[in-house]
Amino acid sequence: MPRPEKHVFVCVQTRPAGHPRGSCGQSGSGDLLQALGLGLQQAGLAERVALTSCGCLGPCGDGPNVLVYPEGVLYLGVSRDDVPGILDHLAGGEPVTRLLAPATVWS
Repeated sequence: MPRPEKHVFVCVQTRPAGHPRGSCGQSGSGDLLQALGLGLQQAGLAERVALTSCGCLGPCGDGPNVLVYPEGVLYLGVSRDDVPGILDHLAGGEPVTRLLAPATVWS
């Protein structure tokens, strides 16, 4: 397996119903993970981009959340409809501005 150029993490954390922080799992992150995986295959990016499910990325309640490395781009509130834009970013385009986490998330 070649070394990936980028690594995408999709939060699939689940918490009990009614938990005050919510969870990406309850916001459809499983479907999002599948859509990203299929999209990477169809776009010919599967050998250049690693895709990994993970636990909480921090800003709960805005999920599903997606983190792209090595850039450290954090997307919040991602849906299946956002997959084409994220795939474009992964192929060398610009990040999807409207999905970017505010700078305060990292402080």
